[in-house]
Amino acid sequence: MTKAKIIIALLWLAALLLAVWTLAQLPVTEIATQLSDLAFNDYAPWIIANIAIILLGNYRWWLLGKAVQAPVNFWRLLFIKQAGQSISFITPGPQFGGEPLQIYWLWQGAKIALHKALLSLGLDRFFELWVNFSILILSVILLSVSPASATASWKNILIALIGLIGLLSLIGLSLISQPQWLSQRLNKVTHQWQAHRYLHSIKTHWNLLSDDLRRCLHAERKILLSAILISIVTWAGLFIELQLILWMSDANTNLTGFLLIFVAMRLAMLLPLPGGIGTIEAAIFWAFSYLNLSMESALTVIALMRSRDAVVLLFGLGCIAGCRQITAKTPVHLAD
Repeated sequence: MTKAKIIIALLWLAALLLAVWTLAQLPVTEIATQLSDLAFNDYAPWIIANIAIILLGNYRWWLLGKAVQAPVNFWRLLFIKQAGQSISFITPGPQFGGEPLQIYWLWQGAKIALHKALLSLGLDRFFELWVNFSILILSVILLSVSPASATASWKNILIALIGLIGLLSLIGLSLISQPQWLSQRLNKVTHQWQAHRYLHSIKTHWNLLSDDLRRCLHAERKILLSAILISIVTWAGLFIELQLILWMSDANTNLTGFLLIFVAMRLAMLLPLPGGIGTIEAAIFWAFSYLNLSMESALTVIALMRSRDAVVLLFGLGCIAGCRQITAKTPVHLAD
């Protein structure tokens, strides 16, 4: 077993141990009673909010695909997106993991040129992460000047988040302003292997990607602005979804309490554990304990969140099977 596989196995073991510990604390009877008291009309807004969040995220990617002249059917793209996200969910670090297969399915299944598949997914992930970190930074700033300022070292957390968004912005600016510099560095590193047909093809795709990126930034500014607005609206949906979960769990709190729960959960998702298993639960327990909210409500929140994750994961796994069937009959050609 390689070192990487050992690390992944240990991360999974840690996540499962945390999950087992969490499940052992669950008062199943109380949670079932609380959830059974809710009518379907109480669940409906929560279900609709989750569907809207998924569709909005896919709509942003669909728009960016059009911007780089790589159009894909909206529903087919949704299957590819959910399939990739299900892989990200079960790999260490729920933010990443499924992107290589998403690119492959776009390239071989949807017949999108490789460089366009890379560019459309790259732009989508860039907008998503940049807005995510921006919202998280704003939330941390608000917490740092709130009555909950003593709950954590918000200054250090803020510095780390600013560093991450700064690095992300620097990469984006480098790709926009200095694509040839990056291409030259790549050529220098791979100079002795330039005769290899695969490396030559990679170089060609990189140059095409750079050209398409410059064209997109010049000619598709309205779509790029729309992508930012969609990301912000999606985040509004995430806030609404969390508020609905708290309401369904009888966890009534003020704005500061809401932000504390939200930030604790989002920071927990940045840790390298599959699906945030264990870390999100621990974050919820910590926030609820500080806010003097009942542990039954905290466990109900966890039950609702994990039931949602299970449904989305099962749907994503079904999408993987569909994507594999489509691409299994398609021969791979790197030069396409």
